Amino acid sequence: MTISETCRRNPRWYAIVLGAAGAALLAPLLGTRSLSFLLLVAIVAGSLAMIGYGLYSHRPAHRTPWYLLATSVPLFAAGTAIRELGLHSAWRPVDDLCTVAAYLCLGLAAVGWLQPRRAAGARDLWLDSMLIGLSALLASWTFLISPILRHPNGFDTVLAASYPVIDALLLTVLAHSLATVVRSETALRLLQAALIAVLVGGLLESLTAAGTVLVDSGFALVPQQWAYLLAGLAALHPTMGVAHVADDAHPHRSRRRAGAIAVALVAASLVSVVGADLGSGDRVVICLLLTLLLVGVLVRSERAIARSLRSERRAQYQADHDLLTGLFNRGALLRAPHRHRREWAGKPLCLLFIDLDGFKMVNDSYGHAVGDELIAEAAARIRRTARRSDVTARYGGDEFVVLAARSRAEAAVLAQQLLGAFVRPFDLSCGEIPITASIGVACVATRPTDSTVFDLIRAADAAMYHAKEYRLGLAFHDSLRQNTGPRVLRSTGSPTSTAV
Repeated sequence: MTISETCRRNPRWYAIVLGAAGAALLAPLLGTRSLSFLLLVAIVAGSLAMIGYGLYSHRPAHRTPWYLLATSVPLFAAGTAIRELGLHSAWRPVDDLCTVAAYLCLGLAAVGWLQPRRAAGARDLWLDSMLIGLSALLASWTFLISPILRHPNGFDTVLAASYPVIDALLLTVLAHSLATVVRSETALRLLQAALIAVLVGGLLESLTAAGTVLVDSGFALVPQQWAYLLAGLAALHPTMGVAHVADDAHPHRSRRRAGAIAVALVAASLVSVVGADLGSGDRVVICLLLTLLLVGVLVRSERAIARSLRSERRAQYQADHDLLTGLFNRGALLRAPHRHRREWAGKPLCLLFIDLDGFKMVNDSYGHAVGDELIAEAAARIRRTARRSDVTARYGGDEFVVLAARSRAEAAVLAQQLLGAFVRPFDLSCGEIPITASIGVACVATRPTDSTVFDLIRAADAAMYHAKEYRLGLAFHDSLRQNTGPRVLRSTGSPTSTAV
């Protein structure tokens, strides 16, 4: 649901928001402090009413952040009202304490909205956000904090200098939120806009305190009033009830964040030039912040490289392995001679082609899910039986291949062990299923090549079909070529004696 749809369903609130927004823009032009104060009171009351209505209507799963937001609104208004009514000298430092408390509630609310979101790569997201916050703090020190500290006025100066620091922290949370919140979460998008308005209002006040820009108090109130209205609209939107449900938020905008960080670093590098008239203490702080920025960039680069290597390894694994069984796939099997050319140099090579007997009947009777279970369990037994140096692959369907640098006699022993591994029934979700296997073996004594593997597969496949047709369990391809009866190995766990 869009914002306009929400307003159409709530025409009274729509009229209130439009009227308040227009009045917020026109009030500074009238120049009456009493009108600005009354408008502030009306907007605060309307914002609190909208938040209360949203809590009652949509019943969000996590209410605490909304309570904190509702608390921050009157606190902000109280601090502003004291300053607007000229009561600062009599009530000091109540106005500043109210404003700091409002910032604290707002920050806790923002963290509360982000806390349940299990973002993939959350550490990298927070690192990027902190780099942006550090860049903002560096600029704030040069143009806001340092000029404020040059005019000491006791506790008021300390509080005035603390606002840019608080704004930098809020900017860090905002940057993280912008990277994790999806477009469909309209309520959180409106809250982000409200937080941006708060930061703009804080920036105007800090610029005025630093003497950099003199902004009329009426105009300085406009961003704050817009923040109240946006917070109220967020509470009215139906997505506020589900905006805080735990969900995986995957960061797909890493390049955009990297671009924002690059811009921030370029701006930070210009600070030393722009602030050439800064004192030695200021330069120490700036050097420290620049050092932290560079360390953060190095850490981010290292993590990006490590993440890239993990992605490459994952992609390579997926390209070489069958996802169901974890065994090598057909392509990796065909590349095995090249990959193991050093280990297999000068050694005989044998290929065992394994096919499950009766798999189609199991697949048709119990479904593909049970068939996948059987394939995975059979692959696990084959993997446990073969050596780690052997290449174990799923050739396709219920066909498996073991390619090993073994002699003919060693291949016969491995085939016996594999047939023995299928004696015990498979314990599947549908119950115990007895499955046997047929194995064809082909060997070559020459140096293996890629074409050799093709020849071995064809030969072992022919021997496997011979063993399956005559229910032999095991057949050697060279025995077929010599037209001698293949040595028989029953899959009952008691093989007949063979001379291989």
